[in-house]
Amino acid sequence: MQIQHYVWIVLAVVLLLVELWAIRSVLRSTKPWDSKGVWVVVIVFVPLLGLLAWLVAGPKGSARTLSEPEHQQR
Repeated sequence: MQIQHYVWIVLAVVLLLVELWAIRSVLRSTKPWDSKGVWVVVIVFVPLLGLLAWLVAGPKGSARTLSEPEHQQR
């Protein structure tokens, strides 16, 4: 029975790390601040469902596009 406790702890830590990454991505996005705030609130207060919703609908406007300078040079 003891091993189940460790599995839940590991899953909780993984969820926390993924949520921190998602919040960081939301804050670095090019979207307006009001939509960023809504996403952060949803991710924080509805952790698993908010994270899944953000993965489906959110990361399209991230500011970390690496190929952007390549397109500007052409």
